[in-house]
Amino acid sequence: MSRSKRKPLPTTPIAVSIQSLTHDGRGVAHVDGKATFIDEALPGEEVEFIYTEIRKDYAEGKVVKVLKASPIRAEAPCPHYGVCGGCSFQHVQASAQITVKQDLLIEQFKRIGKVEIPQLWEPLIGPHWGYRSKARMGVKYVAKKERVLVGFRERRNPFLAEIGNCMVMNPKVGLKMIALGEMISELSIRDKIPQIEVAIGDTDCVLAVRVLEPPTDADKTIMADFAKHHEITLCLQSKGPDTIEPLNSEDSVMLTYTLPDHDIEFKFRPAMFTQVNYEINRQMINRVLATLDLNENDTVLDLFCGLGNFTLPMAKYAGKVVGVEGDQPLVNHAKENARHNNLSNVEFYAADLSKDISAQPWAQQKYNKIMLDPSRAGASDVLPYFKKWQPELIVYVSCNPSTLARDAGILVNEMGYKLVKAGVMDMFPQTAHVESMAVFRK
Repeated sequence: MSRSKRKPLPTTPIAVSIQSLTHDGRGVAHVDGKATFIDEALPGEEVEFIYTEIRKDYAEGKVVKVLKASPIRAEAPCPHYGVCGGCSFQHVQASAQITVKQDLLIEQFKRIGKVEIPQLWEPLIGPHWGYRSKARMGVKYVAKKERVLVGFRERRNPFLAEIGNCMVMNPKVGLKMIALGEMISELSIRDKIPQIEVAIGDTDCVLAVRVLEPPTDADKTIMADFAKHHEITLCLQSKGPDTIEPLNSEDSVMLTYTLPDHDIEFKFRPAMFTQVNYEINRQMINRVLATLDLNENDTVLDLFCGLGNFTLPMAKYAGKVVGVEGDQPLVNHAKENARHNNLSNVEFYAADLSKDISAQPWAQQKYNKIMLDPSRAGASDVLPYFKKWQPELIVYVSCNPSTLARDAGILVNEMGYKLVKAGVMDMFPQTAHVESMAVFRK
């Protein structure tokens, strides 16, 4: 039996009142008893929307007309907003975005974790535009238009958006997307380039161009001229991240970012994970250190440590720090960064923290303070081990308020910790992404 075709979506706009906001920044309304999630709609607004998806249990839509606007609604400054999927919050006033995210954090703690936040940190804020230093941009040769698109995918659509620039990207790249597309269109392999990895350090800008076929000598000349003119380093990536090599053998693929307050310099390769917003990252690290109040008697465990973003500054003040990360190349690089910064009181281990770690030598030690910064999945798999470690203080940095709230509920309601403080950090302005931090004490 062939699969039945979906019914065509209704095209007549529907007027609704927006009741609340989802964790990903969409307005929530109810139509015929069904929850409907609407892009670019804000609580308290009355809007007209059209459906973009109808499922059995929920529906999705997008605003076509605002009938009654929220006082925090703004006119999006980017001409590509609403089409490009890179941003989802430009319709909210920049100064109000962080307040919306703070309210979401409070709601998630109450609803998911069954925990009240006793004290809120003042939000960490930084630049609203031009802040993004890491990204993976799509590349697509459109034969009918005889041009190459460079940028991000359309909102809720697999196609690449036609954009001329990106206001949230560092201007070293954000203002050069058209130029990049024009350069790639001159290459013989213009239809064999699917993506570009963007990595910008404190001083250098590296673009790793994924190539499905080797470029010709003529292609390399075109690319080299572009790199020289725009003062960037171009690399070729033939397969995985470890194949990234500079187009010019005299160039380096190693970038750096610094923590001036703590005299630390990190070295990293283009595809390695680093925080995208250097200003907020520095503020965040300072807040973590102030909260932990480290001294030479402290033994600290840093879980999901990456290349040591928190581990190394903590090692400047603690007696001993142990960093654990699931990615072996990142662990190797973290060790190199420790040596680069002459830190000998820090150890790094590779371990999958979603699996049984009880036999690991580092897991059998005691730690009086723990720092963790997990992925969006959170840290519920590793929390049971806290009973053995018995830390007196826990600082939890999160990129997902839902899993942070869940884990806060475990720490408070099941393990006897007290939530002391929590707050948000504007790591990703103009998006609904919420970066947050919470501290727990025994």
